Amino acid sequence: MTIRVLIVDDSPTMRALLSELLRREADINVIATAADAAEARTIIREQNPDVVTLDIEMPGMNGLEFLDKVMRLRPTPVIIVSGLTRAGADATVRALQIGAVDCYAKPDGKIGSLLTSDDGRLATLIRNAASARLRDRSARPIAPPNSPTPAPPVPTRTAHQRPALIAIGASTGGVEALHEVLQNFPADCPPTVIVQHINGHFAEAVARRLDQRCAPTITTAEPDQPLKPGHVYLAPGNDRHLQIRGSATSPWARMRADDKVSGHRPSVDVLFRTVAETVGNKAIGILLTGMGSDGAQGLLTMARAGATTIAQDEATCTVFGMPKAAIALGAAGLVAPLHRIADHALAGVI
Repeated sequence: MTIRVLIVDDSPTMRALLSELLRREADINVIATAADAAEARTIIREQNPDVVTLDIEMPGMNGLEFLDKVMRLRPTPVIIVSGLTRAGADATVRALQIGAVDCYAKPDGKIGSLLTSDDGRLATLIRNAASARLRDRSARPIAPPNSPTPAPPVPTRTAHQRPALIAIGASTGGVEALHEVLQNFPADCPPTVIVQHINGHFAEAVARRLDQRCAPTITTAEPDQPLKPGHVYLAPGNDRHLQIRGSATSPWARMRADDKVSGHRPSVDVLFRTVAETVGNKAIGILLTGMGSDGAQGLLTMARAGATTIAQDEATCTVFGMPKAAIALGAAGLVAPLHRIADHALAGVI
């Protein structure tokens, strides 16, 4: 099946470059381009594209405002095309929380380098987006950027123990899912480590945005960093694996520039495997929405080490790839909808 794409960007050069990149792909057809939100809205209404690529900064209605309207009125998979400035990265993360499926970074050098440096990345993102399941946001208004979200009380623990460490893996649709999970974590949550598949240039912006909206302290992880309660650590965009070493009582982060695992670096499989080795049955592993199977084998390793393992259910996933692979392996001790995952994690290990 051919994927029909609309390119929205106020730069004629960028529209031409993105179109040229995608014309190389036999299964992708650029049906139209648009220079602003008004033009894009008409094309979406009349031609119903499968995927939209959207620039953040446009004249008139900006990309965030337009994305919000699209997600409410005519949900369509959207890939944000953004520059690498801090402002661009922050806006991109806001877009991912609104409902954009993924993001694509413009080059920080000559724009024409896209044709030689892309290496099929945009086409891969579009194929992933075309299979995305979009959640209904019509009844859920977007909170102001810096509005605090109170954390609910931790569920009463009976036969459960407080986990020594929580490890989370996510990919496509993961930024929005992480926000929903972490906004229900209390300020004194167990140490939590995350691998989110995203262009490395946006990792710090993801951490900043989540830190603004959630009770725990959320940062990118650093080498040889002790992992403390009340802190959440996101794998940084430095093309290194995030590993956990030390012990269940004194875990710390290690960064290794080893080969890609399951097609990724950082890899969820690497994180989960080292959590199993270090923390064992005192850990909780959570696998959220995402394309592919990264994390499935690692979650199985955690389960075999006695850890509590949770996979997001199909109905609430943007892409039911990674959780599905883990469930098929028998790695998920519990399959839960997104809005229940924090409660299950905070209830503790069995």
